[in-house]
Amino acid sequence: MSRSTRQAGVLLHPTSLPGSSGIGEIGPAARQFVEWLAASGHAIWQLLPIHPADQHGCMYASSSAHAGDPLMVSLDDLLRDGWLKPSERPYAQPTTRVDFRAVAARKAIALALAADRIAADVDLDAFAAAHSWAEPFALYDALAQAHGPDWTRWPTAVRDREDHALEVARDVHGRAIRRALALQWAFEGQWAALREHARAHGVALWGDLPYFVGHFSADVWHDPAGWRLDAEGMPTVVSGVPPDAFSPTGQLWGHPLYDDAVRAERGHRGWRDRMDTALRRHDVVRIDHFRGVSAVWEIPAGAADASGGRWVDGPGKALLAALAEDHPTLPLIAEDLGVITPDVEALRDGFDLPGMAILQFAFPSDDHIYQPHRHQRRLVVFTGTHDNDTLRGWQQHASGASVDRARRYLASNDASLPWAMCRAAWQSVAETAIVPMQDLLGLGPDARMNVPGVQEGNWAWRMGAGAMSVALAGRLREQLVLAGRA
Repeated sequence: MSRSTRQAGVLLHPTSLPGSSGIGEIGPAARQFVEWLAASGHAIWQLLPIHPADQHGCMYASSSAHAGDPLMVSLDDLLRDGWLKPSERPYAQPTTRVDFRAVAARKAIALALAADRIAADVDLDAFAAAHSWAEPFALYDALAQAHGPDWTRWPTAVRDREDHALEVARDVHGRAIRRALALQWAFEGQWAALREHARAHGVALWGDLPYFVGHFSADVWHDPAGWRLDAEGMPTVVSGVPPDAFSPTGQLWGHPLYDDAVRAERGHRGWRDRMDTALRRHDVVRIDHFRGVSAVWEIPAGAADASGGRWVDGPGKALLAALAEDHPTLPLIAEDLGVITPDVEALRDGFDLPGMAILQFAFPSDDHIYQPHRHQRRLVVFTGTHDNDTLRGWQQHASGASVDRARRYLASNDASLPWAMCRAAWQSVAETAIVPMQDLLGLGPDARMNVPGVQEGNWAWRMGAGAMSVALAGRLREQLVLAGRA
């Protein structure tokens, strides 16, 4: 991917937007954020995956690698478009945290009412025909409501997708299937409108594509041959990362691993379809855990931790070549964080993909590769990602030596250190600099988006209604002009 201009962006997930539904949505507040980004000189809105989140709000363990999250569908836009009546639109008190279970319960009735009206008025069969993932997802969603998300525990004939069993399921769960399709139709329409609004204001939407797919998903249930599963649909091996300085037993993620031989025989159709979906919605896509393209850490199913795993080859160059056939400019970002080996670097550089640098990781020692004087043009520099603490939180909890080194490197005092790190990102030679909204607002650890390895309490932060201020936009635009990024 090549870019000819310096640019800046803001990392913010739509669920973190303000509004009166208890969760951020892709309606009026999202359009307002686009306008605020443009006014402040930013050209990029960096998002997290927009697929359905799990019960904890995690969008990296989604029930679909294609579908949009119905909880992000704008109730205000449904009301505007006549799919909801004013008396049916639920409201919640403004909050700075998302209660995902409460939001799901509150929005369920309104979304069902809107979905029934859409189903009665829209040709959903045509929508499903145009989006090959839609009907399998809607069927999975309906069956998950009836039997639970773990499809390996469904009645055997349904689990194994026997034709007669699926015909019966489509008949029995017809209304739920139509509702799921209707909500995907609504999401697609609202997202298309948001993307057009962004384009009109010179703002690109950058997406995030997880390398792995969750086991309890429409994708794995619908195509078990694409993964390494046993006869009952259970993974024989799962994902993770090996032991390192941060975890003596490694990290056990638990995603099923792809059967790359089967996928290669198919011409990597599954990955190509995922990328088509992602690039229909976004201008650029970050591949999370990019090193998996080169090699993955294979852990035997049932292992207590990741220490007994081993590296096995991923799809490699053949996958990126297939994606480049469909998208010659290959508008991808390689999330190449952690311990990256020469083979991963060769794969990244061979396809001219920008990598990443994280300023929070730049100061454990002198002359670290992430320090600004070592940046390169083909790079995306972040102050931190969704997995990092805020800069204020990092300042409070990082080692004293790292914080002191950052303070001396940036010629800053304690009070202004987070702002100095933002300025260092903008002034970097890297062509793209992205800062989380929490850092632009100077927020502390309570605004952290995710703590890796902790299941509860993540993904819930929301910004206040006054966060998108004219004053902050002016301050940011001044800095971006000085850095040649506005």
